[in-house]
Amino acid sequence: MSNESWYQNEGWYEPLRRPEPAKPAPQEKKKKKTWPWVLGIMLLSLAIVIGLSLALREDAPEELFLPELQRPHSAERGDAEDRSDKSGSKKSDKPSYREFFDALYPADSTETVTVKIPRGTAEGNFRLELQSAEGGEMSLQQLYERCAPSVVGISGYVQGKIGYSWGSGVILSADGLIITNTHVIEGCDRATVKLYDDTEYEAVLIGADSISDIAVLKIEASGLPAAAFGDSTNLTVGQPVAAIGNPLGEEFRMTLTDGIISAISRDINYKGRTMTLMQTNAALNEGNSGGPLFNRHGQVIGITNMKMMSAESSIEGIGFAIPTSTVLTVVNGILRDGKVMGRVSIGITIGPIPDSAIADYDLPQGLYIASVSAGSDAAAKGLQIGDILTAVNGQAVTTTKEVADIKDQFGVGDELLFTIWREGETFEVSVALVDTNDVYG
Repeated sequence: MSNESWYQNEGWYEPLRRPEPAKPAPQEKKKKKTWPWVLGIMLLSLAIVIGLSLALREDAPEELFLPELQRPHSAERGDAEDRSDKSGSKKSDKPSYREFFDALYPADSTETVTVKIPRGTAEGNFRLELQSAEGGEMSLQQLYERCAPSVVGISGYVQGKIGYSWGSGVILSADGLIITNTHVIEGCDRATVKLYDDTEYEAVLIGADSISDIAVLKIEASGLPAAAFGDSTNLTVGQPVAAIGNPLGEEFRMTLTDGIISAISRDINYKGRTMTLMQTNAALNEGNSGGPLFNRHGQVIGITNMKMMSAESSIEGIGFAIPTSTVLTVVNGILRDGKVMGRVSIGITIGPIPDSAIADYDLPQGLYIASVSAGSDAAAKGLQIGDILTAVNGQAVTTTKEVADIKDQFGVGDELLFTIWREGETFEVSVALVDTNDVYG
């Protein structure tokens, strides 16, 4: 979560300025009675309020009254030309199902993430391992004392630009390997790592994966307090967790927030790609990105990377973290090859279909295909944006995790049998899996 924009709007840090109210000018006392004037002003004000209310109800744009803009309304019976409200004005047509999904799932981001930080290599044979939880749960005070030293601050700089990208990270190994989010250092030319004791180091890049949003940095240090990593597959909803990170800039470094696991698997669409993340109500803000989410045994069970926000309403307590089951595969791939190799991809972006859309548009249960990557076998076999994937190898699918679980049982070149719904017709097509790097770079 970059804070570069703060330097383009310095007022962000300033408290709300409330000017002193002007003192009313002294008035001469009048003996004339004023109650008729007061009554007249009150009646005039009431008339204005009523007039504005009526104007807003009839002329205000529809979105002022619709908090969920992406949810279509149920169609009324009859032709669109004949639909009208009681006042006689015609109602606008609802969007087509393709327009609905274009708004729900924006076009896939095909831009390759660029990180210009000098490259380094991971020496030795270190590999991330997930540990089972042992002993009793710690208090928050005990957890902070034990775990905070393994949390770091990440600063990313872009040559020729004022300001920097600020985020969090966690120490992976005693000799200086650091995990953070790829988006924290995206576009940066150099990065520094600040330890718990305020010591700061220049970092080199071991590897950055844009699909998982996981990056590994390296600093020249030894004897660092590496974090312990637990297994996210053993988590349950309601389990207590705590986040330690650096929200909103350096002034709030090493902030502890706590909460619970709100959901185990959430399919979150970000820049046209779907990520399966854990949901938590622990407070996360800009700057927490790349930091650890701990269980109460002091183990990292996720890397925080985003929160739900809205420009139209207040959203609190909906944050997300990359589960360590994903972190394990990505980090070890980066340490071994500098990038994740052999990760299979279908070459399509898919997303769940809301129940309201199924009812309103008479769609089948399944997953909406929001994009098809050029160079994939899916594109060669004619899959299209707007198709609905209803089954893989004969197994009905309604979540991206179900598709991923099937896909991950196979390797590059293996074929999956897709059942596709398109404009009322259903057909099957075999699609070969490809290496993720071949279609997403």
